This record gives sequence, structure tokens and C-alpha cells, in this order.
Amino acid sequence: MMMSSVGGLPHTWCNAKISDIAAVNPALDKAKISDDLDVAFVPMSAVQAESGVIDVSNKRKFSDVKKGYTPFREGDVLFAKITPCMENGKMAIVPELRNGLGFGSTEFHVLRALSGVNAKYIYYYVSSRAFRHEAEHNMSGAVGQRRVTTPYIASCEVPLPPTNEQHRIVAKIEELFSELDKGIENLKTARAQLKVYRQALLKHAFEGKLTAQWRAENQDKLESAEALLKRIQTERAQHYQQQLTAWEASGKQARKPKPPKPLPPLTAEELAELPELPDGWGWFGMGNICLESILGKMLDKEKNKGELKPYLRNINVRWGKFALDDLLEMRFEESEYVRYGLRDGDLVICEGGEPGRSAVWREELGQDMQIQKALHRVRFTDSMNSSFVQMYFELCASNRRLEKMFTGTTIKHLTGEKLTRMLIPICSIDEQAQILLTLESKFSEIDQLDQTITTSLQQAEAMRQSILKKAFSGQLVPQDPHDEPASALLARIRAEKIAKGNNGNNSIRHDL
Repeated sequence: MMMSSVGGLPHTWCNAKISDIAAVNPALDKAKISDDLDVAFVPMSAVQAESGVIDVSNKRKFSDVKKGYTPFREGDVLFAKITPCMENGKMAIVPELRNGLGFGSTEFHVLRALSGVNAKYIYYYVSSRAFRHEAEHNMSGAVGQRRVTTPYIASCEVPLPPTNEQHRIVAKIEELFSELDKGIENLKTARAQLKVYRQALLKHAFEGKLTAQWRAENQDKLESAEALLKRIQTERAQHYQQQLTAWEASGKQARKPKPPKPLPPLTAEELAELPELPDGWGWFGMGNICLESILGKMLDKEKNKGELKPYLRNINVRWGKFALDDLLEMRFEESEYVRYGLRDGDLVICEGGEPGRSAVWREELGQDMQIQKALHRVRFTDSMNSSFVQMYFELCASNRRLEKMFTGTTIKHLTGEKLTRMLIPICSIDEQAQILLTLESKFSEIDQLDQTITTSLQQAEAMRQSILKKAFSGQLVPQDPHDEPASALLARIRAEKIAKGNNGNNSIRHDL
């Protein structure tokens, strides 16, 4: 049964500082430890955010870590003190260790529960979002190097229940969290299945399987890829003449346009390496099917002239959409507006960062947007749908075919030359439209399901925090009137500290 409360807590509880119930960053007596002793080593990356999962499989010799690292032992609570690791929830209880000893990043605080205090109770309290939120607002240091200090964490108050109730609370938390984790795992599995389904749809789309029935029912709307290519070549020639006329009329101030250069036809060996396509489809290089492919303008504050205009960077281009909440400006001259400007239907492709990531610009997003050199702008004739090509880029990213086009080792790039040679499966413009219509319908369903999963995951996390809130206010499990009050526990801990010279629990003793 629940018992009456005092100050918001059950009367058998009391508030205690962390330093009252745990040794904070206890020292290690290194004198009798052999330099050849194998110990666990835990860098910050070995602790997962939020989950409490910790990898202690990495081993090092004691001689390699006895200086410059943080010591800990089995059952200790590790608390990441530096931003953003603390905010992200990199906290864990140290599991069984080889030789019982471990070392880790100096960016960990170590909390060792004292006699009568359940270490898991401390872990759940300090890893809760409520505690982390408060700690975030009390960090010290410069931006990017802010930390939770030892004096701060030592002085933080913890609502402390009797020892037996701590055990009951921990057991109930773990029971409820286990149920939540099963549900979360099912949700994540469903999300992964949606991703696989999306990739399968894209694969079928560009193999012609998605529109097989449509082709059978619309023979009169089919145009061969060869016929389509001839029409595109005519449109490319007309476009070049228009550019040349405009250049001459401008007084030849801008860069002179270059005539389109068709790529050589694919060899039999090249075709043999490509997936088979339906009758009437064909493989063609990007350079043969687009009007032009332009790399954006180099950012150079000293040399750039003209008016300030917003421009897109790599970071502004996401898969299939644009993030326009962080736009920058640079100077563009009037003669550069046409070359670097975007218009409806332009395909914008990342040259670096995540090469190939792309989206189609639409006029409702803005009519005065330019691009930086980190981006390609590809413009098509009316005979090619840019969204069709963009979807193919998504497929090539998922099946890793896109990677074959990259240059560089550590930093990858998709150069203009590689881009023009990228092979695209082409079908009639009517079938392109039908493929996009089908994909958009299916993707809309996928997005709705994914949003439902996202909402459910958010609700699960809210439920987790609600469980913790109840746990630390005495509402998760009933109190037992026979439990020793927490005040008596604290008094006993203080007495033990005095009896041991107030330092017996503050060091790790290893007679190894």
C-alpha cells in the first residue's frame, strides 16, 4: 500500500546528495597492480546513447592505461560529463570485467554506490532525461567543451527510498522497460521492412516491372528509347542555338556556351554488365539525355562581385527535398544569373559530402536561388522527367551502384565528368510519368506508416520517462511499512565513513 508522504515523497524516503550515497570519481590504489595485468578499456564510443549498453570487450595492459584514463570497477555507474555525450545519454553500469578492473575516457564521471544503495537505482536516476536536462543547464566551460563538473554532480540531490524499496523499484523499472523494448524493437523492425519495401519498389520501377501491365494496356503511348533520344538530341541542338544567340546579344559578356557533345554508344561488353530492360527501354549516359550539367559557383569573398543572393550548399540538399532554413548569401553578377540560377524542374545533385544526394527544384520554393560549387545543376528537355532521374539516383544509392562513380579515397566526389557518364535506364515520357505516379502513391503510404512508427516511438520514450518519474516520486511500487527508513540508511552510511576514516570507500583496492 502507499503510505502518507512528506514534502512530496513517501515518509520513509528522504533527499540525499549523490556524494551521500555514492563515491564520486573514487581513486585507484595502483601500488600493487602488475603492469602486465589485462584490464578492460572503455572509450566514449563504447557506451551507447540512451540504452545503457556498454562494450567492455576491448582489453589493454595496465601499464598502458594507468596514467591519463579514468579507473572503474564492476558495478560502477559511468556518466558522460562532456557535451553532447551527456545530453545524448551516454551512461551505463559497468558489467563483469576481466580481473574486475577497467579504464576509460577521462570524460566519464564514476559513481560507486555505497553500502545499502542499489547502483541501478543511481543509474536510472542520473540517466533520466529530467536529470540530464537539469545538468545541461549547469555545465561549465566554453562552447563545444562544456562539462558537468565533479562538485555539481556530487551535490545533486536524489530522492532516496529504503534499500528494499530501491530493489523493488529497479525490478519494476526493468520489467516495464523490457516490455517497452520489445515494442520498440518491433517498431524498428517494421521501419526496416518499410525501407526494404521502398528499395524493392525502386528496383522494380527501373526494371520495368512496376509498369508491365500499363505497357500492355497502352501500346499506343509507347515510344522507343532510341526515338526518344533522337528527339532529345534535336532539343539539345535547339537549346544550344538559343544559348548562343543570347550570348551574342549580351555582348559576349558571359561565358560562351559549348555545343552539346554526344557520348559514344555503349559497347556490347558494357551492355552485358547492365541489368536487362524491357523492350523499348534503353541505357543512356546522363550527358546524352540532359540539356546541360553545370557545377555551381566557387565561394570567394574577395573575388566575387555583384548582388548578394541566396544560394544552396550541400547541407541544403536532402534526398528528394530541400532544407531551406539555413541559407547563406554570396555575390553574383548579372551575367552569372542564368548559369548558376535554378528554375522549375532542375535536378540538384551533391558533388561531395554524400555525393549523388539529390532533389528536384520547384518554382514554388523560390525563383531567385543560385548554387554553390559543391552542387551540380542538371537541366533536362521536356522529353525527360527530372524526378524520374532523381528517383533512379535513390535506387543507385541504396544498391551502392552510385559509389562506383565516385572519385577520391577518404573524401568522395561525384565529378562533372563522372556524372555525364552515369548510365540511366530510359523509357517513354508517358511511362516515366506512370512510374512516378505509382511510386508517389506507394511512397505516400510508406511515409504515413513511417510517421505512425515515429509517433509510436516518441510515445514509447515518453512512457519510459513517465515510468522513471513515477519511480523517483514513490508512485511506481507500494511502500512496505517494515522497510528501514532511508534516513536510517543515510545515518549508517555516515557512521561507516567516519569509522573508516572517511576514505575507505573512496578508493579501489586491488591486491593483484
